[in-house]
Amino acid sequence: MPDYELLELALFQAHPRGDTKPLAKALLKRFGSIGAVLNAAPAELGAIKGMGQSAITALKTARALSLRIAREEILDRPILTSWQKVLAYCHACHAFEKTERLHLLFLDNRSALIADEIQQRGTVDQAAVYPREVVKRALELGASSIVLVHNHPSGDPSPSHADIAVTKDIIAAATPLGIAIHDHVIIGRDGHASLRALGVI
Repeated sequence: MPDYELLELALFQAHPRGDTKPLAKALLKRFGSIGAVLNAAPAELGAIKGMGQSAITALKTARALSLRIAREEILDRPILTSWQKVLAYCHACHAFEKTERLHLLFLDNRSALIADEIQQRGTVDQAAVYPREVVKRALELGASSIVLVHNHPSGDPSPSHADIAVTKDIIAAATPLGIAIHDHVIIGRDGHASLRALGVI
């Protein structure tokens, strides 16, 4: 099924008597992909002719459902055996964000997800990271390990020197307390970078 047809179906709930194909195609032309459409700000969506509040609500509901499904795919199971689903969930959460966010996945001693939290929100090119706060929260939750995730709004997931430095700072703070850092994953619009895969940690 082409992307515009999927959007048509979502929009049909808001316009049951209208032809939603032109609107679906206009959205894809403006934003470039289904992911970008679902993650667009309500004001951006409302600027497209034919996009009323009910249509915006339909698309935001579709996004919320997709995130909920992706999260359920990684709950209560060892993350390392469902790594591609973890990456898909992180991409869905962060790839189209316009500011940087630090997302922490806290794992138990079976590497199963016990908490999933946004720890910091930043600007278009940085988010403040406080290693002590990361470790403090892990101790509060009784987590054995953590996966760090953050996004690059520029779209390029290549790690910066600051990304590498703060990762090493968090490892230095966490290791003496028996908390492992499984990975630090950087999300871009078209892919991701894993600091573990790159040999940084």
